[in-house]
Amino acid sequence: MRIGILSDTHDNLQLVDAAVGQLNRERVELVLHAGDYVSPFVVPLLANLQSPMIGVLGNNDGDQRLISARFAEHELLSLRGAFAAVTAGGMTIGLLHGDDRELLQALIGRKAFDVVVHGHTHQAGVRTLGGTLVVNPGEVCGYLTGRPTVAVLDTVNRNVELLSL
Repeated sequence: MRIGILSDTHDNLQLVDAAVGQLNRERVELVLHAGDYVSPFVVPLLANLQSPMIGVLGNNDGDQRLISARFAEHELLSLRGAFAAVTAGGMTIGLLHGDDRELLQALIGRKAFDVVVHGHTHQAGVRTLGGTLVVNPGEVCGYLTGRPTVAVLDTVNRNVELLSL
């Protein structure tokens, strides 16, 4: 299974649109969003994904109630709150924004998940810690690093590819 991963879209509509297009071209079967949409008006662009998307909230998401309401308007979008435990492609995946560093480290260190996906730092990276694959897709918005990215996880070979937008 191919899973698209993104985070930290921060209202950059042009790059959100580019990320959606890239993930659709990659023919992912599921998308995970690690939070920081920022405003509800980003959600309709995410609804252009051709696969289901599961998202969590980040520390910069303003009107969380309205963001949640916008998600509910789209059948393929699901917003889970601050954390989601996802089973897909035979893997267990912990999805969170990552602004609570102690919680992030605990999830990785306890080895409760095959994969832990987070954002928040805006720094793209893939590493394995104690058998847990840890994926930060970087930032879609490009505001901090100047390098907008998404990631694609192949659950069969446990490979993650970071893609520039």
